[in-house]
Amino acid sequence: MFTGLIEVVGTVTTARPGAEGLDLVVGTPWRDVADGESIAVDGACLTVAAQDGGNLTFHIIQTSLDRTKFSTYTAGRQVNLERALRVGDRLGGHLVQGHVDGVGTIRGVRDRDDARLVDIEAPAAVSRISVPLGSITVDGVSLTVNDLPSDGVIQVSLIPFTLQHTTLSNLRPGDRVHLEADTIGKYVDRLMKGER
Repeated sequence: MFTGLIEVVGTVTTARPGAEGLDLVVGTPWRDVADGESIAVDGACLTVAAQDGGNLTFHIIQTSLDRTKFSTYTAGRQVNLERALRVGDRLGGHLVQGHVDGVGTIRGVRDRDDARLVDIEAPAAVSRISVPLGSITVDGVSLTVNDLPSDGVIQVSLIPFTLQHTTLSNLRPGDRVHLEADTIGKYVDRLMKGER
Protein backbone atom coordinates (compact mmCIF):
# COMPACT_ATOMS: atom_id res chain seq x y z
CA MET A 1 0.00 0.00 0.00
CA PHE A 2 1.20 3.50 -0.85
CA THR A 3 0.04 7.10 -0.44
CA GLY A 4 0.94 8.62 -3.82
CA LEU A 5 3.40 11.05 -2.22
CA ILE A 6 6.62 10.73 -4.21
CA GLU A 7 9.74 10.34 -2.08
CA VAL A 8 12.41 10.63 -4.77
CA VAL A 9 12.80 10.77 -8.53
CA GLY A 10 15.08 7.97 -9.73
CA THR A 11 16.77 7.40 -13.07
CA VAL A 12 16.62 4.27 -15.20
CA THR A 13 20.17 3.05 -15.74
CA THR A 14 19.36 -0.15 -17.63
CA ALA A 15 16.29 -1.64 -19.33
CA ARG A 16 16.93 -5.21 -20.52
CA PRO A 17 14.03 -6.83 -22.38
CA GLY A 18 14.01 -10.59 -22.56
CA ALA A 19 11.82 -13.53 -23.48
CA GLU A 20 10.33 -13.57 -19.98
CA GLY A 21 9.78 -9.87 -19.36
CA LEU A 22 11.96 -6.87 -18.63
CA ASP A 23 14.73 -6.24 -16.11
CA LEU A 24 14.66 -2.59 -15.10
CA VAL A 25 17.51 -1.07 -13.07
CA VAL A 26 16.79 2.26 -11.37
CA GLY A 27 19.35 4.46 -9.65
CA THR A 28 18.17 5.88 -6.32
CA PRO A 29 19.71 7.61 -3.28
CA TRP A 30 18.45 4.79 -1.03
CA ARG A 31 21.02 2.51 0.64
CA ASP A 32 18.73 0.60 3.02
CA VAL A 33 16.43 -1.20 0.59
CA ALA A 34 16.09 -4.98 1.01
CA ASP A 35 15.57 -7.63 -1.63
CA GLY A 36 11.85 -8.38 -1.86
CA GLU A 37 10.77 -4.88 -0.84
CA SER A 38 7.85 -3.30 -2.66
CA ILE A 39 8.49 0.01 -4.42
CA ALA A 40 6.01 2.01 -6.49
CA VAL A 41 7.76 2.89 -9.76
CA ASP A 42 5.68 5.44 -11.67
CA GLY A 43 2.75 4.12 -9.67
CA ALA A 44 3.22 0.40 -10.33
CA CYS A 45 4.09 -1.77 -7.34
CA LEU A 46 7.28 -3.65 -8.23
CA THR A 47 9.42 -6.03 -6.18
CA VAL A 48 13.12 -5.38 -5.66
CA ALA A 49 14.86 -8.43 -7.17
CA ALA A 50 18.34 -7.17 -6.32
CA GLN A 51 20.04 -4.00 -5.10
CA ASP A 52 23.56 -2.68 -5.30
CA GLY A 53 24.49 0.65 -3.75
CA GLY A 54 21.19 2.31 -4.50
CA ASN A 55 20.73 0.67 -7.91
CA LEU A 56 17.52 -1.33 -7.65
CA THR A 57 16.71 -4.13 -10.08
CA PHE A 58 13.08 -4.97 -10.81
CA HIS A 59 11.94 -7.89 -12.95
CA ILE A 60 8.72 -6.94 -14.73
CA ILE A 61 6.73 -9.92 -15.98
CA GLN A 62 4.88 -9.93 -19.29
CA THR A 63 1.47 -9.51 -17.64
CA SER A 64 2.65 -6.24 -16.10
CA LEU A 65 4.24 -5.13 -19.37
CA ASP A 66 0.87 -5.64 -21.09
CA ARG A 67 -0.85 -3.29 -18.59
CA THR A 68 1.80 -0.57 -18.39
CA LYS A 69 4.20 1.52 -20.46
CA PHE A 70 7.38 -0.03 -19.00
CA SER A 71 8.28 -1.65 -22.33
CA THR A 72 9.05 1.87 -23.65
CA TYR A 73 11.48 2.78 -20.85
CA THR A 74 15.14 3.35 -21.72
CA ALA A 75 18.27 4.43 -19.85
CA GLY A 76 18.12 8.03 -18.66
CA ARG A 77 14.37 8.13 -18.09
CA GLN A 78 13.31 9.62 -14.78
CA VAL A 79 10.73 7.79 -12.67
CA ASN A 80 8.66 8.63 -9.59
CA LEU A 81 9.47 6.40 -6.61
CA GLU A 82 7.70 5.67 -3.34
CA ARG A 83 8.46 3.04 -0.73
CA ALA A 84 5.58 1.07 0.78
CA LEU A 85 3.58 2.63 3.59
CA ARG A 86 4.41 1.49 7.12
CA VAL A 87 1.75 1.12 9.80
CA GLY A 88 1.66 4.41 11.70
CA ASP A 89 2.92 6.55 8.80
CA ARG A 90 1.01 9.68 7.88
CA LEU A 91 -1.41 9.18 5.00
CA GLY A 92 -0.89 12.50 3.26
CA GLY A 93 -2.16 11.47 -0.18
CA HIS A 94 -4.78 8.75 -0.54
CA LEU A 95 -4.81 4.95 -0.40
CA VAL A 96 -2.89 3.77 -3.45
CA GLN A 97 -2.47 0.07 -4.21
CA GLY A 98 0.20 0.34 -6.87
CA HIS A 99 -2.06 -1.41 -9.40
CA VAL A 100 -2.14 0.29 -12.79
CA ASP A 101 -5.74 0.31 -14.02
CA GLY A 102 -4.86 1.70 -17.43
CA VAL A 103 -2.59 3.91 -19.47
CA GLY A 104 -3.86 7.39 -20.28
CA THR A 105 -2.75 9.88 -22.93
CA ILE A 106 -2.06 13.55 -22.27
CA ARG A 107 -4.40 15.67 -24.42
CA GLY A 108 -3.65 19.15 -23.12
CA VAL A 109 -1.30 21.05 -20.82
CA ARG A 110 -1.72 24.70 -19.90
CA ASP A 111 -0.71 27.00 -17.07
CA ARG A 112 -3.33 28.93 -15.12
CA ASP A 113 -2.09 31.30 -12.44
CA ASP A 114 0.22 29.26 -10.19
CA ALA A 115 -1.05 25.83 -11.31
CA ARG A 116 -0.74 23.65 -14.39
CA LEU A 117 -3.89 22.05 -15.79
CA VAL A 118 -3.42 18.67 -17.47
CA ASP A 119 -6.15 16.94 -19.49
CA ILE A 120 -5.78 13.15 -19.66
CA GLU A 121 -7.71 10.86 -21.99
CA ALA A 122 -8.37 7.86 -19.78
CA PRO A 123 -9.58 4.32 -20.40
CA ALA A 124 -13.28 3.80 -19.62
CA ALA A 125 -12.45 1.70 -16.56
CA VAL A 126 -10.80 4.77 -15.01
CA SER A 127 -12.91 7.64 -16.35
CA ARG A 128 -16.21 5.94 -15.48
CA ILE A 129 -15.48 5.98 -11.75
CA SER A 130 -13.66 9.32 -11.57
CA VAL A 131 -15.50 12.21 -9.94
CA PRO A 132 -14.65 15.89 -9.50
CA LEU A 133 -12.63 16.36 -6.29
CA GLY A 134 -12.10 12.61 -6.08
CA SER A 135 -8.68 10.97 -6.05
CA ILE A 136 -6.62 9.59 -8.92
CA THR A 137 -3.02 8.45 -9.23
CA VAL A 138 -1.00 9.63 -12.25
CA ASP A 139 2.44 8.01 -12.66
CA GLY A 140 2.35 7.28 -8.94
CA VAL A 141 1.37 10.79 -7.84
CA SER A 142 -1.73 11.24 -5.69
CA LEU A 143 -3.86 13.94 -7.33
CA THR A 144 -7.33 15.40 -7.10
CA VAL A 145 -9.63 15.26 -10.11
CA ASN A 146 -10.13 18.94 -10.95
CA ASP A 147 -12.77 18.48 -13.66
CA LEU A 148 -14.21 16.09 -16.23
CA PRO A 149 -14.13 18.45 -19.25
CA SER A 150 -15.43 15.91 -21.77
CA ASP A 151 -16.36 12.26 -22.07
CA GLY A 152 -13.37 10.09 -21.16
CA VAL A 153 -11.16 13.03 -20.21
CA ILE A 154 -9.94 13.72 -16.67
CA GLN A 155 -8.39 17.04 -15.73
CA VAL A 156 -5.91 17.40 -12.87
CA SER A 157 -4.31 20.56 -11.49
CA LEU A 158 -0.62 20.41 -10.56
CA ILE A 159 0.66 22.69 -7.82
CA PRO A 160 4.22 24.11 -7.85
CA PHE A 161 5.48 21.59 -5.25
CA THR A 162 4.33 18.66 -7.41
CA LEU A 163 5.94 20.19 -10.49
CA GLN A 164 9.23 20.61 -8.62
CA HIS A 165 9.38 17.18 -6.97
CA THR A 166 7.97 14.74 -9.54
CA THR A 167 8.31 13.91 -13.23
CA LEU A 168 4.88 15.40 -14.01
CA SER A 169 6.45 18.76 -14.89
CA ASN A 170 7.73 17.10 -18.09
CA LEU A 171 4.30 16.07 -19.39
CA ARG A 172 3.46 17.07 -22.96
CA PRO A 173 0.49 16.27 -25.25
CA GLY A 174 0.81 12.73 -26.58
CA ASP A 175 2.71 11.43 -23.54
CA ARG A 176 1.32 8.31 -21.88
CA VAL A 177 0.84 7.94 -18.12
CA HIS A 178 0.00 5.17 -15.68
CA LEU A 179 -3.41 5.67 -14.06
CA GLU A 180 -4.85 4.13 -10.93
CA ALA A 181 -8.46 4.93 -10.17
CA ASP A 182 -9.69 5.52 -6.64
CA THR A 183 -9.87 2.20 -4.76
CA ILE A 184 -13.21 2.97 -3.13
CA GLY A 185 -14.69 3.89 -6.51
CA LYS A 186 -13.57 0.54 -7.96
CA TYR A 187 -15.29 -1.41 -5.21
CA VAL A 188 -18.50 0.62 -5.45
CA ASP A 189 -18.51 0.22 -9.25
CA ARG A 190 -18.18 -3.55 -8.98
CA LEU A 191 -20.84 -3.83 -6.29
CA MET A 192 -23.29 -1.76 -8.34
CA LYS A 193 -22.79 -4.09 -11.29
CA GLY A 194 -23.47 -7.11 -9.10
CA GLU A 195 -20.26 -8.79 -10.26
CA ARG A 196 -18.29 -11.32 -8.25
